[in-house]
Amino acid sequence: MNPRSTTLSALSAAVVFALTCAATAGLTAWAAEAKGGKAAKSRKAVAETAKADGPRADLNLPVDAKPINRDAADRVSYAHIVKRTAPSVVYVFSTKTVRGQDMSQLFNDPMFRRFFNLPDDEIDPDAAPAPRNRGNNNRKNAPQRNNPGNRGPDRQQQGLGSGVVITADGYILTNNHVIDGADDVRVSLGESNKRFEAKVVGRDPGTDLAVLKIDAAGLTPAVFGDSEKLEVGDVVLAIGNPFGVGQSVSRGIVSALSRGMGMGVFEDFIQTDAAINPGNSGGALLDTDGRLIGINSAILSRSGGFAGVGFAIPANLARSVATQLAATGKVERGFLGVRPQALDEALTAQFGTERGALLSEVTEDSPADKAGLKAGDVIVKINGTEIRDARHLLLTVSQIAPGTKVAIGYLRDGKAVTTHATLARRDEAAIAREEAPAPKKDEGILNGVGVGPVTPDVRSQAGLPARFNGVIVTAIEPDTPAAKQGLREGDIILEIDRRPLTDVDQAVKLSEEIKGPKFLLRIWRNGAPTFLAIDESK
Repeated sequence: MNPRSTTLSALSAAVVFALTCAATAGLTAWAAEAKGGKAAKSRKAVAETAKADGPRADLNLPVDAKPINRDAADRVSYAHIVKRTAPSVVYVFSTKTVRGQDMSQLFNDPMFRRFFNLPDDEIDPDAAPAPRNRGNNNRKNAPQRNNPGNRGPDRQQQGLGSGVVITADGYILTNNHVIDGADDVRVSLGESNKRFEAKVVGRDPGTDLAVLKIDAAGLTPAVFGDSEKLEVGDVVLAIGNPFGVGQSVSRGIVSALSRGMGMGVFEDFIQTDAAINPGNSGGALLDTDGRLIGINSAILSRSGGFAGVGFAIPANLARSVATQLAATGKVERGFLGVRPQALDEALTAQFGTERGALLSEVTEDSPADKAGLKAGDVIVKINGTEIRDARHLLLTVSQIAPGTKVAIGYLRDGKAVTTHATLARRDEAAIAREEAPAPKKDEGILNGVGVGPVTPDVRSQAGLPARFNGVIVTAIEPDTPAAKQGLREGDIILEIDRRPLTDVDQAVKLSEEIKGPKFLLRIWRNGAPTFLAIDESK
């Protein structure tokens, strides 16, 4: 069992809600309406075109950081705000080629062979010759086995999302998942049928943001607001193209701030109940003065449609990423070199603080190591910014440029201490060091299975009675014996080898003590307890 996986969000792994990126539904209708146009470019060609266009040094994005007037009377109409801001929101169309499925595997399906009257002696997948026609008329329609022609035809998959104009000369901000893997990207302004070819200037999968450029002038750029000044309860407007029906506006409030959904490495979502649906991705979330305070990105829903729980990337984060993507085509982030963890109730009692990021490990020879930080320290401030939790620490450091000297406030043995560190450049190797599980010997049972605590939300969603305790399976490697023999993500393990579980630590301890290879699990699934026998020798 992988104890590092216990940091995964149990709620997101409970397979009760579907976390749906809001750019892929409604594609069939738009695909049917697409007419003519140039042939799709290769992905390499799109990348080379963007590179040849060259980065731009400074976007000079318009910003209005005035606080929201929360004492103003609620408006009867937002028509004038919509008229002024709607031209800043565009439609983003993407097209990519999906390779046809290899049909040769069908020849090992007994029902398929019976339908085409293929003899069983030709099931061997290594047999090169195609089946010979032995007189049955149906056989002439059977595809040839081990023939490249057995692959189905490639098809064009079309996607539709939204975007926000951020400069008058055609720079556009959208979600990375709207254009990820696309061979061809086009942009339509407002209700116009004219589509502009878009170049991908840069993408940042870590924040799910991308910057496009179209050859246009005199556009209406959005004015950025200060998302740090948002408060829960503020009224917001969402503008985008839900389900491909055309530009639409919805109204709601800020439901929560600084949400993390486990979708990416750097998350600080604004949660809103303004209607956000598939196709809204990349669109604008505005305050009541018409300022851009977020980029609509995702929804949490059972059905994939509106459920009153939508998420937007804060404007301050989006502006920082957009500026770097336009300048260099990539984002450079600061790296401290620590592995932080959240403070739960028990740890809070031990370390004497409810806020901050507890360091479970400090990378050797990293900026944190050189600054004297150690495992067991609790970072509470970075350059005066109070650190809420482990995710907030990662996000805060990532938004500071490499080479910057920062002041770090932390607690050690209950005493407040301050030190300074010069941040290094964060790269993929650094991400792997911070996020990957620590190396562990393959001992005990349930290796490759990650578990998390049964929170009140998980208990409620799973219908788990109060008399039961256990841990929820948050991750499981598909090639492990447990996975092959029926254990699934979302299952709640109640007992291991007839020993009841109370928490994650006990589950990890038992998984190391029990040698196997045969053992019994009692799990909670589909509203009832059931036993599952696992044999890891198979």
